[in-house]
Amino acid sequence: QVQLVESGGGLVQAGGSLRLSCAASGRAFSNYAMGWFRQAPGKEREFVARLSGGITYYAVSVKGRFTISGDNAKNTVYLQMNSLKPEDTAVYYCAAGSLRSMRPIEYDYWGQGTQVTVSS
Repeated sequence: QVQLVESGGGLVQAGGSLRLSCAASGRAFSNYAMGWFRQAPGKEREFVARLSGGITYYAVSVKGRFTISGDNAKNTVYLQMNSLKPEDTAVYYCAAGSLRSMRPIEYDYWGQGTQVTVSS
C-alpha cells in the first residue's frame, strides 16, 4: 500500500498562487491513479484533478488555473494553483486509487489534508 502526505497549503490573497505537494511512500505513485480533492466547510468532498498514466483531467471549476503533475524521482505529485479565488478555500486532499475516477469513494488511500485559504 501507499502512504500520502500533503504539504504546501496556506493563506494567500485572491489572484495569488500556491503549489501543493503530495509525497508518496511505500509504493510508487505511478502505480496508481492520483487525485486531488477538496472539501470546504459544510460541503461534500469534490474532485479537483487527476493524474494517471501521464494523462491529466480537471474539474471544470479549476481547468486553466490548476495543473497536476508528478515527479517520479521524488515520488511526489504536485498541484500548482494559480489565479486563486476565495471559492477555492478548502482542505485539499491527495488520494491514490486503481481507477481513473472523479468519485472519492473510488480512491483507496488518502493523505491527511492541507488547508488552503484564499482571502478576497
